[in-house]
Amino acid sequence: MTFLAPRSDFPLLADTPTLHYLDSAATAQKPRVVLDALQQFYERDNANPHRGAYELSARATERYHDARATIATFIGATDADCTLFVRGTTEAMNLIAYGWGDAHIGAGDAIVVTAMDHHASFVTFQQLAKRTGAEFRIAELTDDGRIDMTSLRSMLDSRVKLISFPHVSNALGTINPVTEIVALAHAVGAVVVCDGAQAVPHLAVDVEALGVDFYAFSGHKVGGPMGIGVLWGRRALLESMSPWQFGGDMIEIVGDQVTTFNTLPHRFEAGTPNAADAVGLAVACDYLTALGMDRVRAHEVELTALLLDGLQLLDGIRIFGPMHAQERSGVVSFAFEDVHAHDLATILDEHGVCVRAGHHCAQPLMRRLGVPATARASVWVHTTPDDLHALMTALQHAKSLFADVALR
Repeated sequence: MTFLAPRSDFPLLADTPTLHYLDSAATAQKPRVVLDALQQFYERDNANPHRGAYELSARATERYHDARATIATFIGATDADCTLFVRGTTEAMNLIAYGWGDAHIGAGDAIVVTAMDHHASFVTFQQLAKRTGAEFRIAELTDDGRIDMTSLRSMLDSRVKLISFPHVSNALGTINPVTEIVALAHAVGAVVVCDGAQAVPHLAVDVEALGVDFYAFSGHKVGGPMGIGVLWGRRALLESMSPWQFGGDMIEIVGDQVTTFNTLPHRFEAGTPNAADAVGLAVACDYLTALGMDRVRAHEVELTALLLDGLQLLDGIRIFGPMHAQERSGVVSFAFEDVHAHDLATILDEHGVCVRAGHHCAQPLMRRLGVPATARASVWVHTTPDDLHALMTALQHAKSLFADVALR
């Protein structure tokens, strides 16, 4: 196979040809076009959007609103005003919890998450349950790292007001059956929150076709800047929510005793907007659109199959999650027998191979897997078979090294 996107598109990779970056699930490398867009905004369009009665401010405002429209289109949202800018998926989950959850969930109600939820949603909705007196339920997983649908169905009743789950597991790579879960949740009247952080960079996402009520993702995992993300929500839900942060731009009229608030999306975007990063994120979305998300998916399936096959040839490796590349994104977590993931990742780094090691902000999942941590390799548009070959070579070296240590 050939590469989908050349390393020359990514300045950091182009400048370090011996680096094998297999940690895109943590953060993606930035295409040159994104970096250029950020620089150009600050050099040519830098002004505070909204209310400026001069051309430069009007241009910054236009760039900001055009970015929102581009990003909305990328995720299949027809109403750009329902596409809110946040700092990332974590802030999006907190916005939902405080803006919608506190007003609609109370004692006697129930919240459902899954054992594979990222802490950004797991902890946020756990604490929502604690604040409101709601019951906190956790849907369990199958042995091969999928949501156990029998477990999930058993938890869905009329008391459930909210269900949260990841479109794609950040630790296992499992692609979850979103529309099936949505149908089950809506049948009992529950609002559906979907964490799309590991889906949007890798799959063609259409939030409206999925049927979810809220969908969130982080810009930096899509090749955009750090510090910006998106929360999409259904208009009726967003309009029923009170703001959870207050300040400039999100107000309509400020009286001495009473304040009224702006319309969507501004009522949830207090203060000076992160216009430059919004522009950068829009350019990242355009970059992926130009590559073609179907091609991105096909590229990653092929690489993930190679990765799974290579790991299975190594003795002492335990692979977590589905074993078929079509059933997961380009994320593969694994553990070496009797070797801590951090030690393993340190050895791999000496070979120029970058993988993530730890609990991946999924401690409840790690407990269920029976391990304190895993190593996690993840691929993206610039990954090649050479990167995976470097990983396998480094793993062979690590295996020999730790075997020698064990014999001493």
